Amino acid sequence: MSIKDYNRIKAVLAEKKKTNKELAAYLGKSEQMISKWATNSSQPSVETLYSIAKFLKVGVCELLVTPEIYKLKE
Repeated sequence: MSIKDYNRIKAVLAEKKKTNKELAAYLGKSEQMISKWATNSSQPSVETLYSIAKFLKVGVCELLVTPEIYKLKE
């Protein structure tokens, strides 16, 4: 069984030049929890996704869907 990518948290953190540690501090979560989300071994709640999006100043969709998906719809 392969691990699927359900979110893009790791990619967006890198794009925004933010670290797991900074996100963990903002959310009041452990760095280990952020790491699990970033590697898709665990998933954040919908409410937490909104908080992550706010921290990264992106839409929630950007945390879930690759930019190529948007291009397909145009």
